[in-house]
Amino acid sequence: MKTISILGSTGSIGTQTLEVIAKLPDYFNIFGLSGGNNIELLEKQIKKFNPKIVCTKSEKSSLELKNKFPNIEFSYGEDGLCQIAQNKQNDMILIAVSGIMGLYPTLSAIENGIDIALANKETLVCAGSIVMKKAKENNVNILPVDSEHSAIHQCAKNFKDIQKLILTASGGPFREKSIQEMEKATLYQTLAHPRWSMGHKITVDSATLMNKGLEVIEAHHLFNVDYKNIEVVIHPQSIIHSAIEYKDGSIIAQMGLPSMHIPIQYALTYPQRIKGIKTNSFNFFQNSNLTFEKPDLNKFPCLKLAYEAGIAKGIYPAILNAANEEAVNMFLQEKIKLTDICKIVEKTLEKFDNIQTPSLNEILDTDNQTRNLVKIDYIKLARL
Repeated sequence: MKTISILGSTGSIGTQTLEVIAKLPDYFNIFGLSGGNNIELLEKQIKKFNPKIVCTKSEKSSLELKNKFPNIEFSYGEDGLCQIAQNKQNDMILIAVSGIMGLYPTLSAIENGIDIALANKETLVCAGSIVMKKAKENNVNILPVDSEHSAIHQCAKNFKDIQKLILTASGGPFREKSIQEMEKATLYQTLAHPRWSMGHKITVDSATLMNKGLEVIEAHHLFNVDYKNIEVVIHPQSIIHSAIEYKDGSIIAQMGLPSMHIPIQYALTYPQRIKGIKTNSFNFFQNSNLTFEKPDLNKFPCLKLAYEAGIAKGIYPAILNAANEEAVNMFLQEKIKLTDICKIVEKTLEKFDNIQTPSLNEILDTDNQTRNLVKIDYIKLARL
């Protein structure tokens, strides 16, 4: 039996992870859970899975839950996340918290030799070189939960023989819309993703293709593949989740109906494959029309920006991520237009000099500076 903690258990990935685990009670034991503001759902999860320790966002909610569950240990904030992550009773930590908050818990687990199931893009986007170096030093597996990176992980046998990674993208809700229509896009239209049910932030990123740009940077670090050998392909049906091209021209793809349960379970059970949540068998006759398109970088400039930041390396990916996250928050509050997001990110990147080999402190300091800049000057940045 594998002992697992889930950081971000009340989010989309966290809840689906618990659905997988609920179907496999003989395989997994829950050590720790952490949730954000959805205390009602977290309380239900505590009752069902009986963790040893629970982390909340605030001290107040931690104390409130402690009164209801006196036999469970409670903590809160970033320190609480690290307290769960570094406990060696864990065999694996699933990192599903959003934003740069996932970085310290990931490093805490790695330094204690605990494997990571990673559903947090920002950790590798902001500090991929540091994280992957520490994982190698501590002989820790970092298993991707994103469907695209999971697909690559499932297809690849020897990365020395790989010529190209092919990351697929659905194209989001505006794939067939014009730039002018995107200028007028409402929040409701943006959150209406045609294929995947996800949290609001990642759904907005999918609409701008920034999500795919962040995945390109993540793939570079996870698989040690040069950016020029990572290609993004629009695949509206979301049946091929990603593919690899070998040196001899052979292409191997991982296919299946859109479902996060499969990559989540693969990460949790790796290297085994076991029968878990029942999914319908893939029917080739009902899914015979698979199409592919080249991404329009004029309509989706966020993807181009992400490639440029990744190639520049250093501190730029962290700035890209922080500026985007704050701009998306502004859009979710309906303070800016969807197309302002990329403008804000681009102009924010221009405000900073690159640091080629940033320390962890420099990454976190720059992240904070970037967020403050966007929060204060977002209107000005969008109009420059």
